Amino acid sequence: MQTVVITGSTKGIGYGMAEEFLKRGCQVVVSGRRQTDVDQTAANLASHYPADRIFGKACDVGVYDQVVALWQAAVAHFGQVDMWVSNAGQGHALEDFWEFAPELIESVVRANLIGQMYSAKVAISEMLAQGHGALYIMEGKGARGDILKGFTLYSATKRGGNYLFQALAQEVEDSPVIVGSLSPGMVVTDLLNQQRDDDPAQWERTQNIFNILADKVETVTPWLVEKMLANTENGAEIRWLTRGKIIKRFLSAPFNKRDLFTGEKWQ
Repeated sequence: MQTVVITGSTKGIGYGMAEEFLKRGCQVVVSGRRQTDVDQTAANLASHYPADRIFGKACDVGVYDQVVALWQAAVAHFGQVDMWVSNAGQGHALEDFWEFAPELIESVVRANLIGQMYSAKVAISEMLAQGHGALYIMEGKGARGDILKGFTLYSATKRGGNYLFQALAQEVEDSPVIVGSLSPGMVVTDLLNQQRDDDPAQWERTQNIFNILADKVETVTPWLVEKMLANTENGAEIRWLTRGKIIKRFLSAPFNKRDLFTGEKWQ
């Protein structure tokens, strides 16, 4: 039975992955910044899956000691960690970069880049010591160098995360540890909801694109989890929204109308 730690798993893609790992018989450690949120998440999951396969521990990935404590708590509870999914991150309103407060810049960089680095340092060093393990780094908009107005801060951190993944995959070569990346594509989570609320005019201009390319959490996470559990290759890039899929969706868009945003917001 594999033990999986997922940072940033109290909602969105992280929560969806936690559910999918549990469905497949794994032991799961859920985490978020606030213990109250973590406790509620663990309770929600325990209402559908065996409670003895669920453990929750608060962790701000931008604080190194808390990342260490998360690993130690997971090992103390389940005996070992087989997989670490570095999913925690922070978004922001779509604005010109120079309009952001310095405090926000620091917060996003700490969550999205420093947090990825701390997670990688702890997970890889401990997995090397235990003799096995897999680390997966979550990508996001801009990870491959694409530029979109309003995403400069967020995407700069994700571009750094992509470099981190590629470099780490080389560094662990010929070791018992593998490093991979996850690219879920456009998923309807809080980040899209935030854009919808912060800039309604821009949202109206781009909503059609999102309806063509985006997916719901429950569509993407089963596929991601299946790929992670099946993967044994170091340097694997697990990508949901491939170039071929993008082309196919645009070609079929006139005949396949999708509306992901009617009614309640998706979390």
